[in-house]
This record gives sequence, C-alpha cells and structure tokens, in this order.
Amino acid sequence: MRVLLDTNIIIHREASKIVNQDIGILFNWLDKLHYTKCVHPLTADELKRNINPDTVKTMEIKLKNYQVLQTPAPMHSDVSKVSLAVDTLPNDLDDTKLLNEVYSDRVDILISEDKKVHLKAVMLGISDKVFRIDTFLEKVTAENPDFVDYCVLAVKRDYIGNINLGDEFFDSFRNDYSGFDKWFNGKAGNNDKAYVCYEADVLKAFLFLKIEDENENYSDINPIFTKKRRLKIGTFKVVSNGLRIGERFLKIVFDNARQYKVDEIYVTIFDSRPELLSLIALVEQYGFKYYGIKTSTGTEKVYVRYFSKHANEVEPKLTFPWLSKTSTVYIIPIKPQYHTELFPDSKLRTESLDDFVDNKPHRNAISKVYVSHSLTRALHSGDIIVFYRSGDKHPKIHSGVATTIGIVEDIFIPKNLNELIEICRKRTVLTEKELEEYWNRNPKNRPFVINFLYAFSFIKRMTLKQMLDKGILPNMDYIKTITQIERKSLIQLITLSGI
Repeated sequence: MRVLLDTNIIIHREASKIVNQDIGILFNWLDKLHYTKCVHPLTADELKRNINPDTVKTMEIKLKNYQVLQTPAPMHSDVSKVSLAVDTLPNDLDDTKLLNEVYSDRVDILISEDKKVHLKAVMLGISDKVFRIDTFLEKVTAENPDFVDYCVLAVKRDYIGNINLGDEFFDSFRNDYSGFDKWFNGKAGNNDKAYVCYEADVLKAFLFLKIEDENENYSDINPIFTKKRRLKIGTFKVVSNGLRIGERFLKIVFDNARQYKVDEIYVTIFDSRPELLSLIALVEQYGFKYYGIKTSTGTEKVYVRYFSKHANEVEPKLTFPWLSKTSTVYIIPIKPQYHTELFPDSKLRTESLDDFVDNKPHRNAISKVYVSHSLTRALHSGDIIVFYRSGDKHPKIHSGVATTIGIVEDIFIPKNLNELIEICRKRTVLTEKELEEYWNRNPKNRPFVINFLYAFSFIKRMTLKQMLDKGILPNMDYIKTITQIERKSLIQLITLSGI
C-alpha cells in the first residue's frame, strides 16, 4: 500500500518537537502495517526552502525515510476541470497535484487535513481514497482489530487534581496559553472535574466544561456576546486513535447543555495545527458555526452552537439532540446482547455524571447504524426511532423494555457485502463475520442499514407489559420488527421515562 502524505503532515512529523500526537499515532500505524510512505516532489521542495541551512540539511536527511515520487503523473483532464472550478491560491493547485497522483493510480491513498482537498476528492469520485488522520485511523483499527487493545481505554469523569499536569498531552495547551499551568492548578485547587480518556494509562482526551450565567464578562469576544446562559467548552483535546472519542465527548457536551438548560454552547479554538482543524470539523458537523475571535489572543476563533429547541429534519446533526414535532415515529427491537454494547448510557444510571465508562468505537459514536431485514424501509432523515430491548428473562413481557431514542440520518441499501461492511464499520456492534451472516441469511431480502443519531436514554424504563397496559402499544406484534407508532405514544413514553 502506497500512502501519499500531505506536506503539512510531513512538516509536523519532522519538526524538532512533535506537538500533534495524532501524527505520531498515524506513523505508528503506517509502520505497523508496512505501508510505503510517499511524498510528492512539491513537498520535498518546500521542505528544502527553509531559511535555516541547518534545518534544510536535517530535512534532506529525514526525506530519506520517505519515497519521493520521482515522476509525477501528468495532470488528468478531469482533475484540471476540478482545479479550475475550485482552486484560487497557488497552494490549492499544489494540493490538486497531490490528488492527481491518487486519481492517476500512482498511489493508493492520500492523507490530508485540508478541507479543499476533501471537497475536490468528492468532486472527482475518489473520496474513498482520501483520508483525514482520524478517518484513516478509523479504517485501519476496524480492519486490524487484533492490533488494538480496546479494553484498556475508558472515558470517565475525574477530579482535575488527579490528572498529571506534567503529561506531554498538555504541551500543546502550554504552547498556546502562557498561563495554562496556573489555570489548571487553580481548577485542581477548586476541586473541579473534567472528563478524561486513558489508553494503557496514557492520557488521550480531556474535556473541561463550565456553566456561565447572564452576568459573565465577555469583553474579550468580538462581536461581544449578548446576555444568555451558556455552556463553555473550556478545554477540549482528543488524540485521534480511530475510536471516536471526540464524538463521545461531544455527546457529553450536549448532555450537559440539556441538563443545565443553556441557550448556547461555545468553544474558543486556534486553527494552527491539524488536530485543531479536525476538532473544528467535528464541532461544525454538529451545528457549531464560526462567530468571531477572542481579542485577548488575537487569532483564537469562537464557534457557537445555538441550543434552542428546534429540529432540522434534513440534517439532524445540526440540531442534535432535539426531536422533530412532525416526523414519523418507529419502534425497533434490538436483542439484549447487542443493546448494551451499542447504547452505553442506556445501561448506566444516567442520573450520575460520574458513571461514564466506555471502551469501544461503536459505544463512543453518536452516529450509529442498525442492520435489519425488515420490510419496513420507508424511514427518512429526521424520523424518530424508539429502541426496544427485547426480554431475556421469562416472562419476557416483564423484562423487555423501551430504553433509547434515536434520530434517523440516512437509509442505506448496500449493493454487496463489502459495501455493507464499509457502511457499518466503526458504528455497529456486529463483527464482519456477523455482517456476512446477515448478508447471506436471505438472498431474496438483503439487509439494509439505518444510520441514526443516539439522542436520549430513558431514565425510567417502560416494560412491554406497561406499554401494553397504557395503550402505548396496541399489541405485541409492534415489537417483532420495525413498526410505526403514533406520536402520542412517543409523548407518553417520554413523559413516563423521566427525560
């Protein structure tokens, strides 16, 4: 496998001090899988243009660790057309030349954090060969599960005073904020808590949240905020490892925002490094929009997510976790052995914010998939799904319970097994072997996939008997397959569940 690496990835990798741990993990995987690390001549030339002659000499030595493409591919006419439509700067054209190597099959894949690169890859129909660091890590961890020790990874809430400030994880914060250590120690002394994630005792993610009321001073934000109740994402960093910890932490953000009834969520963030750009891309997926700058730092950007109760049925991520008042509602059965793996919060007692302990990719994701052979397939984006955990004790009418609410994003009908596996990767509890069994179970009725957002967990669970007694479900046939239910049944469930 020949992997072409974007210039910025090489620069950050070969810098005197690595400030992006994501890149270290990326190169570890490339070496582990024996992939050939390639660079374009444009990258080699840029590395040699440094003002410092000693740096140039060092870079020339380091370039020997890569395979420089000696004969760049001629620009394909299709690529030229995309370039004319999108490129506005000289660097854009250089990036297009990297894409041209993929399009011309000179390399197998390209890894880049550049937004325009990925836009052009979609236009060229090669998005399946162009990856960000995190999406590449998701791919290789899914394809090589034996290389990953999932059981040593967990998300939990802990006192900041228990976290090692000297960990190199915090070096990037110290580089960005001169008073970071003082801030950290102040929070530790105040007995504040943060959400953390460790992998083999190595810190991989950190999230600190702060509730701010209408009297908060926002004089260093331009344009200045109006008076509102807000949740501030004070400190947020995730080292990409293919396990979707970023999504898990983002769900924690939304859960806190809902619990404390805030009007807005905001985060201030630099865009100076690839991992920060990945973080910006993640929050933008879930409705955060660029608002302005933090004047005290000058280059720190402010992103805001309005948290008013409205639902975008076409793009439900933008208004997650709010539910539409007009979309269709379905109930979907799920077996016990799959339920608790896919919905960790629906297993835990969510009244306690200290009970977060998750350690597998499909548990961490907000966006998940459900595979089904049901003949009911007319679900649409924005539709609401209630998951029913089937009973595992007799009589099952007392042990089966409604536990979770999801929001439909998309419906996929795979053309073949490989497409089914690709769609489900990282977002389902099913193994590739189980997916193959699903695919072959009924050749005349191949499975389809519901891509949905994991929105709410019921605090008080309604058993099947209670739902039948209260008329929420007319009869037991409703929990045998995907079945539409009345909206008033959803409202009853939400009211009785304690959400």
